[in-house]
Amino acid sequence: MTSPRKHLVKDFNHFITCYVCKGYLIKPTTVTECLHTFCKSCIVQHFEDSNDCPKCGIQVHETNPLEMLRLDNTLEEIIFKLVPGLREKEQQKEIEFWRSRKSKENGEEDGPRSKRSRLDADNDDGGDGDYHRSDPQIAICLDCLRNNSLVEENIVRGLMKKFIRCSTRVTVGTIKKFLSLKLKLPSSYELDVLCNGEIMGKDHTMEFIYMTRWRLRGETVSKPQMISMPTLLFPSF
Repeated sequence: MTSPRKHLVKDFNHFITCYVCKGYLIKPTTVTECLHTFCKSCIVQHFEDSNDCPKCGIQVHETNPLEMLRLDNTLEEIIFKLVPGLREKEQQKEIEFWRSRKSKENGEEDGPRSKRSRLDADNDDGGDGDYHRSDPQIAICLDCLRNNSLVEENIVRGLMKKFIRCSTRVTVGTIKKFLSLKLKLPSSYELDVLCNGEIMGKDHTMEFIYMTRWRLRGETVSKPQMISMPTLLFPSF
């Protein structure tokens, strides 16, 4: 009777390591389009600069690749069982990370001067909390598409200030949330956003709309710092 064959952890490294960072998969996250798996932090960071899979190069999504990611909890449990001490090591790293963040947030006194310095830091456009203000910007006109036959029944009254400026990475879904908040619309109200008479998908970014629905024929555009945009309409009925 032959004894069972023993396998080393390194025999499985091809299946349990991340293609991006070359380490063990932490919070394994699978791309549903091609079924390749990466560390969650690695693939999310990669999708900030590209919409393609870092391993096979396939386009994951036209505008929002993060929607095509799925956590693989089963694989995570298998990796923790295969690699001794990995779970405890990662848990300790996470505890130290949040502890360091908390100590930085509470490291200053609550005096007027320290509050002022924190406010200045928050308003610094070059920092991490710039809310995409360092991105290429786009000017948008948000106007209300009126139905004259339903004047008395119109729910939407239009914005007091209909011109806004935002990042080109903003999606139509975010614009819808902004309008619902500003116009105090009921949660049941269905809001559409149109450009040149065409309803825009919720995942379309402002840059995508500009390049495909508004850019003049023959005009060369190479991600300008400030671009103008046509009117986006939202119906009032």
